[in-house]
Amino acid sequence: MVKLTKTFVEKVDPPANGHTIHWDGSYDGAVKGYGLRVSSRGKRVFIAMGRVHGKQVQFTIGPFGQFTEKVAREKAQTILQQMRDGIDPRDGKKAARAKFADDEVAMTTLEQVLETYHARGKLKDSTKAEMRRHIEKVFGDWKDKPIASITERMCRERHREMAQKGLRSRPAPGQAQISMVTLRTLMNFAMRRFRRADGTPLIVANPVLAIRDEWTELKPRTRDIDARSVGTAWYTLQTARSEPRNRDTATGIDLTMFLLLTGSRRMEGAALTWDRVHLSADPADCWWHLPDPKNRNPVYLPLSTQAVAILNRRKAAAAEASEDEDAGEPSPFVFPSRSAKGHVTDTRAPMERVSAAVGMDKLSAHDLRRTFVSIGFTTCGIDLFKMELLTNHKPTGVTAKHYLQTSRLQYLHPEAQRIGDWIEHQGAIAEAKATGANVVTLRG
Repeated sequence: MVKLTKTFVEKVDPPANGHTIHWDGSYDGAVKGYGLRVSSRGKRVFIAMGRVHGKQVQFTIGPFGQFTEKVAREKAQTILQQMRDGIDPRDGKKAARAKFADDEVAMTTLEQVLETYHARGKLKDSTKAEMRRHIEKVFGDWKDKPIASITERMCRERHREMAQKGLRSRPAPGQAQISMVTLRTLMNFAMRRFRRADGTPLIVANPVLAIRDEWTELKPRTRDIDARSVGTAWYTLQTARSEPRNRDTATGIDLTMFLLLTGSRRMEGAALTWDRVHLSADPADCWWHLPDPKNRNPVYLPLSTQAVAILNRRKAAAAEASEDEDAGEPSPFVFPSRSAKGHVTDTRAPMERVSAAVGMDKLSAHDLRRTFVSIGFTTCGIDLFKMELLTNHKPTGVTAKHYLQTSRLQYLHPEAQRIGDWIEHQGAIAEAKATGANVVTLRG
């Protein structure tokens, strides 16, 4: 007998094999018959055990994670009272299964709805992966349930759990809301697509909508590197690139510098292939191509001379790598790695260097994208609609939206060059300060 508490449930050690049941007891107010079953794999499941007409009945309430200790205790008290009243709680489960069994559509699971939603072919692979991650991580114990059996109470409890402790035992209100948006989307789709045998919608009311009043208002992220620190960031990356630990380190740094110079999304830059890069002796005729970006608008983006220098450096590195006897086929990627994807996917190491240098905590690659926009608009005086185009956001203004060229953007090379020159100049100032030279050539 133990005192079942949230702390006990979180910290209880699993047995070497099989499973162990810890019963609530040995203190005033204990719920007799309420217990926690712990398997050797660490799975913790709340149970209730009592007698119905003299026959012992053990009822599974559900796993920790789906139920908090407090909710499981309350449910156990209700179930145990039913047993004392001569009601077998398992009959309710049987009735629920029978209710769905007479209609094949009613048995459609959450995962089946997800697969059907993806099969429409309207989503990018990255969006599909993100939705699947939410279902696997946040709603993993629901994915094999009939989607119509997911209730408002279940959604409310799961949202509260995620908001309070997330997936890593720390508050995650943002993750809680985003995962619920995914569930809401699938629920809405099921309402439109699936109908029962009698013609009624599989789901009449979306249970996620009922808990929107509990969502935390998420403020859009606006973090970028202050203009006064951009030079320090650039000089830090240049210094790290001059003496990289290995080939992969150099590639990761080059990618990070490319992201700052172009304002591209991390994976758009990371997955860039040589067949989508055009380099020329004419600086205004150097560009790179995104055939299938996030907004479905294929775009040709200009390259500053600083970005071209990085790409030429990557070409030289590729040629050097091809001379190795065990190199195999040349990589099609501009920023290759030995990862399963074949290209760099993680920029955390160089971003940690930048974070430390500029005194900011955990800067991300997307913060570089915001920094690029901030430099262009506030420091270089570039029109906002041009910055929207350079970051492949369709302009919101009516004239720009309907009359501007939004795909072939080589004509914006002067703007891209202005940003690249400013970053390079700020880096030179930072280098002069760091080395004690304290003298830099002024731009004409």
